[in-house]
Amino acid sequence: MAGPRAAAAAAANIFKVPELKEKIFFTLLCLAVYRLGSHITAPGVDVVALQALAGQLEGTLFGVYDLFVGGGLQRATVFALGIMPYISASILFQLMSALVPAVEKLQKSGEDGRRKLTQWTRYVAVVLCAGQALSYAIFLESQQGAVPDPGWGFRLTTTLVLTTGGVFIMWLGEQITERGVGNGMSLLIFFSIIQGFPGQIRGIWELFDSGAISAFRLLILGVTMLAVVALVVSLTLAQRKIPVQIPRKVMGRGRVREGQRSFIPLRINSAGVMPIIFAQSIIIIPGTLVAFAGSPGPGSTGMRGFLHAANQFFQPGEWPYFIAFGVLIVYFTYFYTSIIFNPADLSENLKKQGGFIPGVKPGAKTAEYIDHVLTRITLPGSFYLAGVALMPFAVFGIFDLPQNFFFGGTSLLIVVGVALDTVQQLQQHLLLRQYEGFMKKGRVRYRGKQRFA
Repeated sequence: MAGPRAAAAAAANIFKVPELKEKIFFTLLCLAVYRLGSHITAPGVDVVALQALAGQLEGTLFGVYDLFVGGGLQRATVFALGIMPYISASILFQLMSALVPAVEKLQKSGEDGRRKLTQWTRYVAVVLCAGQALSYAIFLESQQGAVPDPGWGFRLTTTLVLTTGGVFIMWLGEQITERGVGNGMSLLIFFSIIQGFPGQIRGIWELFDSGAISAFRLLILGVTMLAVVALVVSLTLAQRKIPVQIPRKVMGRGRVREGQRSFIPLRINSAGVMPIIFAQSIIIIPGTLVAFAGSPGPGSTGMRGFLHAANQFFQPGEWPYFIAFGVLIVYFTYFYTSIIFNPADLSENLKKQGGFIPGVKPGAKTAEYIDHVLTRITLPGSFYLAGVALMPFAVFGIFDLPQNFFFGGTSLLIVVGVALDTVQQLQQHLLLRQYEGFMKKGRVRYRGKQRFA
């Protein structure tokens, strides 16, 4: 009982810190505003006819997008675009930093450069909002009965409303980051995912109540889910520590900096959830094209026939899908890790501080050593990501659950990652005020920078 009592005491300590209590209430208020806007339908859309869209987005890019906006696309709400345009713009500049020297220079030029880069990200996010809103308006017009009065009037109105909603959510996320608790952008995605959990749990209970799932299978499902969550948490926190020695140094005027021993924490999963998102976005391209072009059925020729055959070949639950999905995840894990982690820069910073890795020469040799270690630990990390992404399909098959059940690899990684980062921030606030925190000795101290969950 010591564990639950300690957790309850730590939760009670949160409200003993006035500054932390205000941050939590502000965050909850922003999330309530976000949730309220997620139920306001955009003008010019027939809500009753739009309900026919439910389930049609599965297996398309719209379905992946809809996961991160809490079902806003299916309901055509004013917040249908969510925070994803800003996230997409941020990822774009992150990738450009490895390809465009000007962007890389801005990232390394201190606070002013980062502020300018943030401003550019906002501008690109607005452009993405407008483009996605216009595309979505055209998509709504293609759905029978969803738009009573189609035309450019509806398209321009929807573009303006959804773009404004996207910009407002971008501002809301920045406010949470500055004045609330946690990373605002990540929390909005986190909140969008967990809002569907109660409905999914109710659906499982209805299956149990109707006799479709026995009590034993329900118990096994619960134990399996708890075990997988525990595994995801442990592997998310897993890291390889490279020892670093900082020698004794005379600072002048009799001041001496004593030698220090530290380490470089390299996470087993440095890429976060991004490889799964990239792989999923590519493997469902045939399904998305078929949804737009219309399925002509088997036996057809031409481009439509090819798209239909490709879509059938990569159906979830089939071995070609599993193999292609797993290979893509492993590839994008290495690709994204190489983008976000530069061993040469780390080696240079370590050399400037006078530190070194015992047994390794400073400079190029240190960069090669870090790159070698990172390459080796990324392999099990990529297999872990592939396993987490493919594991739900086994659960769906064994327990005969719907494919849109919330226990998915992408949603699970995002929820666990964002929850750990938020708990870390609360832990730091409590320890700063000398209150007992959630975890002993700050076990999540080296979680690292959140990468859009």
